[in-house]
Amino acid sequence: MPLSTAPPPAVPLSAVEIAAGVRARELRAADVVAEALDRIERTDPRLCAFVEVWGGEALRRAGELDRRLDRRGTDPSLPLAGVPVAVKGRHGLRAAVPLLAAGAVAVGATSVPGPGTPWQTWGLGARGRTVNPWRADRTPGGSSAGAAAAVAAGLVPLATGSDGAGSVRIPAAWCGVVGLKTTAGRLPSADRTGLAVPGVLARSAADASGWWQVVAGAPEPALPSLPVTAVWSPDLGFAGPDPEPVALGRAAVERLVAAGVIRLVRPRVPVRLMDPGPAWLALRTPGADPAGAHRVRAENDRHLAALFTGAELLLTPTAPTAPHGHEGPGDRYSTSLTWAFNLSGHPALSLPAGFGSDGCPAGLQLAAPHGQEGLLLAVARETEARIGG
Repeated sequence: MPLSTAPPPAVPLSAVEIAAGVRARELRAADVVAEALDRIERTDPRLCAFVEVWGGEALRRAGELDRRLDRRGTDPSLPLAGVPVAVKGRHGLRAAVPLLAAGAVAVGATSVPGPGTPWQTWGLGARGRTVNPWRADRTPGGSSAGAAAAVAAGLVPLATGSDGAGSVRIPAAWCGVVGLKTTAGRLPSADRTGLAVPGVLARSAADASGWWQVVAGAPEPALPSLPVTAVWSPDLGFAGPDPEPVALGRAAVERLVAAGVIRLVRPRVPVRLMDPGPAWLALRTPGADPAGAHRVRAENDRHLAALFTGAELLLTPTAPTAPHGHEGPGDRYSTSLTWAFNLSGHPALSLPAGFGSDGCPAGLQLAAPHGQEGLLLAVARETEARIGG
């Protein structure tokens, strides 16, 4: 049964609002979690975003949290008190340990691609293939498929993800939520290549900032001096994006300019990265000679370093196409605009950029110098404050 193409229901409260309410004892964590589990029970048979739902354990943990706060009163050491979160895949709890220590409650494991899906662009939930909340005949993207779908459909305000080639940013773009990929090496990752790093999918930049403060031990991102200087590139010099995602991304950039959030500057040299695809694939292929990959990485690193001496951000469409159907993308790489920053290790964030003619969301990708997650999140928060999410 397809989902409606109407906008997904909003989460009653954001992660920030939930945590504040639970800490102040204006909300009960057990009630918040029960409501999230009810939303999952009602919606997931069609959405198929979860492979497992941990209802009993989630309610038990929420009850323990309530009793702890009843004894101690408000507790500033629990910045995510009572926030229902979803974790990517059955083995995703390891990445969620800092969130649980901060008071979050894991309600279930989200879908990832199943066997025989080499494109990594859709998920397989316990009840079937994961669908895009905006159009059930389209994929939500991958590999953090269920995470993006669950957040976009309002089941949870936060979900963990991981991003090896765009696996957080692409589903964030195609589901209309915020998706952050962190700097390579900034947070623990089991990926031997260093390409895959932790990330988050959230309904708002404020909630993504809350995740970042917990997992990185970072302060709240400070507001930068506005406008932030930025370079726009529709294709990074090598990709062949479709006209509509480019037009949507450019329109989003113009809104940021008009709101005073960014100021476009002309780079000293045109943005022309080397296509990272062959290098990325070589690093992922056991036994392949990595010499060519290292040459591409070094050349792109030099180009990006020069670019970031004259601008604070690099802006592109997040994905080169609209969400494709469940049969797959054919010969198109949906990663063509994202995996350059996995190869280079730069942090990048996808912001909602409007809707295409098919009714599905598109994204605007913001990339920043290494270690500048705070800048990305502060710009995203200011964007939401000035022009809405």
